[in-house]
Amino acid sequence: MTTELRRLRNYINGEFKDAADGRTIEVVNPATGEAYATSPLSGQADVDAAMEAAAAAFPAWRDTTPAERQKVLLKIADAFEERAEDLIAAEVENTGKPRALTASEEIPPMVDQIRFFAGAARLLEGRSAGEYMEGLTSIVRREPVGVVAQVAPWNYPMMMAVWKFAPAIAAGNTVVLKPSDTTPASTVLMAEIIGQIVPKGVFNVVCGDRDTGRAMVEHSTPAMASITGSVRAGMQVAESAAKDVKRVHLELGGKAPVVVFEDTDIAKAVEDIAVAGYFNAGQDCTAATRVLVHESIHDEFVTALAKAAADTRTGQPDDEDVLYGPLNNANQLKQVSGFIERLPAHAKVEAGGHRVGEKGYFYAPTVVSGLEQDDEIIQNEVFGPVITVQSFTDEEQALAYANGVEYALASSVWTKDHARAMRMSKALDFGCVWINTHIPLVAEMPHGGFKKSGYGKDLSAYGFEDYTRIKHVMTSLG
Repeated sequence: MTTELRRLRNYINGEFKDAADGRTIEVVNPATGEAYATSPLSGQADVDAAMEAAAAAFPAWRDTTPAERQKVLLKIADAFEERAEDLIAAEVENTGKPRALTASEEIPPMVDQIRFFAGAARLLEGRSAGEYMEGLTSIVRREPVGVVAQVAPWNYPMMMAVWKFAPAIAAGNTVVLKPSDTTPASTVLMAEIIGQIVPKGVFNVVCGDRDTGRAMVEHSTPAMASITGSVRAGMQVAESAAKDVKRVHLELGGKAPVVVFEDTDIAKAVEDIAVAGYFNAGQDCTAATRVLVHESIHDEFVTALAKAAADTRTGQPDDEDVLYGPLNNANQLKQVSGFIERLPAHAKVEAGGHRVGEKGYFYAPTVVSGLEQDDEIIQNEVFGPVITVQSFTDEEQALAYANGVEYALASSVWTKDHARAMRMSKALDFGCVWINTHIPLVAEMPHGGFKKSGYGKDLSAYGFEDYTRIKHVMTSLG
């Protein structure tokens, strides 16, 4: 007996639509490895339609008052809370994540973030007016940029969609958002919810693959392109956007160093780092997956971390005792497995290092020690439940190792020495430095990196300002 697959559709100009040419792709539940839906494989005609709708809606949405936009966003937040169970179900099917953790760790922050940007909508202001030349008054206007093309990733489909649309809409822009081709279900459901609240054309969802995303970025209509994804994808977006000088907002890969000094409470550090490294199967660009440990406690730390890995469980979404679910897709399982298979002879797998089960894309919590700075697994993002451990001799070497990668998104320092923590936080070349913790995020603080981790900020007033432009207006007093 063949189970009929659910049909997902684009959301354009207030209506759900199939791809213009009827093409679809299958969407697979990574916890089972089986298809559960089809999604549009959108082409140029679909992108054109979405951009046309967003452009038509922009003037009226731009001219709404901040108070009106705030009210809309607050309604969206309330609606997400009311439809939380539906959103969780869609996200679990998308990703295979543990249902209980999706409910507790994703819905509340998403709702809070939307409400934060609802408040930020009322803080759109320029500098105060003034006379900087005799007889002339200058004012600064802060305005929305226009239509924004946005591409969200597959590791946090719901939350990253919120990080995209909430500040853009709050600032008065209109949006065309593309979810990952492997995780469109929750974004399509969001469109159903949001579409009942915002005017048609303000929020549009176009499903598809890399070619769909490329068509969005290369389209002449958007004034800005925003992507969360791989370094390679970000470079391609920046190159495409440069052709017509679009603004670009890039949140790309990470390789977060976790610097553990000899005065650290080892048991607490291991417990926290294991959670921060394995949560969401390590599929987080800020994950605590590159640990640097002072040589005097290295062996003790590795032994404790290997035990923590052995005690960490992965499994099906309804198992409340698991920390994380599967890797997102077959290609990601192949990538993570490949890093372990290619380990150099001097590396040692202390825990894990293998697939779990034959059904779905599960991978065991893994610890690898004995690594050197130029090893592939140190320099490149694994994006899986793999924690590497290196030894360092002093603060100078710890910094050299920590900063010695092309990524610069997040980092953490573990020490009881306040002065040392301050020195390290100044010297670490990363967009975020946590001290004696790793991975908490709040709506009020910026998230974004340097170097090949991209530029632009998510969350916070800084992220909100990224979706605005500045205009100087000067008037004669005569």
